[in-house]
Amino acid sequence: MKPNPNPVPPQTFRPQPLVLACLAFVLGIALTGIWFHQHHAVSESDGLSVSTKNLLGQLAAPVTIHYYSLLPAGSADATLQAFAGRVAHLLNAMQAASGGKIQLSSFDAPASADAASADGLKPFNLDKGDACFLGLAIASGKNTEAFARLAPEWEPALEFDLARAIQRVTATATATSARPAPEVDKPSPEIIASINRLIPDASAVSVEQASQIFHDEFVRQCGEVGTEVEAQISAAQQQVLQAQNGGDAAALEAARKNLAQVQVAQGEKLKEVAAQLQTRLAVFQRMKSATTNEAK
Repeated sequence: MKPNPNPVPPQTFRPQPLVLACLAFVLGIALTGIWFHQHHAVSESDGLSVSTKNLLGQLAAPVTIHYYSLLPAGSADATLQAFAGRVAHLLNAMQAASGGKIQLSSFDAPASADAASADGLKPFNLDKGDACFLGLAIASGKNTEAFARLAPEWEPALEFDLARAIQRVTATATATSARPAPEVDKPSPEIIASINRLIPDASAVSVEQASQIFHDEFVRQCGEVGTEVEAQISAAQQQVLQAQNGGDAAALEAARKNLAQVQVAQGEKLKEVAAQLQTRLAVFQRMKSATTNEAK
């Protein structure tokens, strides 16, 4: 059987679809721009792109990766075995670049088949003999993503896809666990104004309804950030391309740095929007509680 020319994409499991899908969308745009125009800038020591090393060196939360390479000799050919080895090398390099934030566990024994299935991997080559598993699961906190089946055709984009998945699970874990305590005790006039704008009559809205309203506003703001990201990434990409075509090494390095700075700035904006979401809900809950106590 020939390798599938269209490998199965990563399967993503998001505990809060509205918020996490939006985060993944915006971060995905930024990382796509970074990777496609910086992947040629490779470290001689480990083969990782400069953008990937920068990302891994600034992870917001610890990450666990389970890598499964269960390839019985009778079911997996030499090409697949060699590819699995290169994936292992890539993962080891990413772990080293993370400065201890990534914990990598590799499994190659047949007894790990049940664990692979539990992590979301799919068996293949069943017609050739024993089942093969080649994939991985990435987790940070309660956020997980599974690459159900890796194939050699995926290799050119694999580093990019792994970097995006790692960024998603860590960024969403940070955003959903943030605690806007200072703003809750003494909310700013801007926060109060935004709540009154979204919910003019707080007494007529439950906390659950308010949560949905604030989430809808978050999604709307994410769309605005996404549009801004696309425009700025596009401009930064053009600068990189112009510098490449001009053959000016200094200009090319400056353009790459600018592209990375755009990605970081947009990520910070997204974190701010996520923090505002939680602050609004926390302040609204406090307002409702105060109203209830006054009524008593």
